[in-house]
Amino acid sequence: MLVYFDPWIAGVVLPSLIIVGLMMIPYVDINPRGNGYYSYEQRKFAHWTFQFGFVVLWLVLIFWGTFFRGPGWYFFWPWQFWDPHKVVALTNVNLHEWFGIRHQPAMTIFGLGLVGAYYALVGVFWKWKAKTSYVLQQLGAVRYGIVAFLFLTMMALPIKMFLRLAFNIKYICVTPWFNI
Repeated sequence: MLVYFDPWIAGVVLPSLIIVGLMMIPYVDINPRGNGYYSYEQRKFAHWTFQFGFVVLWLVLIFWGTFFRGPGWYFFWPWQFWDPHKVVALTNVNLHEWFGIRHQPAMTIFGLGLVGAYYALVGVFWKWKAKTSYVLQQLGAVRYGIVAFLFLTMMALPIKMFLRLAFNIKYICVTPWFNI
């Protein structure tokens, strides 16, 4: 995470959200049978979220980072030769530079607007599905907001990795104090 995020986000904010999210599990639980009943039929979303978080974001990324990373954090296939003297530095750019935004207040507003729009998907999905979804009706707005916020935060890691690997985008939001 330290490669793809600002150090304070990767080292403080995301681990804190993981701990808080784990503590929130009993409070957002909507199982009518109570605690201790964890069948697949009753917990499909929780099961697949855990599988993605553990298998993909934990095991696969550890394996990938261990066996497919070489000098300069570049990807190498296991059969490729790692020549640390021939490492070509990638030119990572911030997202605002793709759109030609150069002034500091505009960069901050642009980045915060994109991050805010990403998290606004929580409300859009609620408005779209709340009347027809039994699960959303059982969760209620507050519990749904907590679960959706934590889920979108979890999904930010692979999205940010994709943007960095595919487009060399370093940060989405650049402020004088921190970068997202």
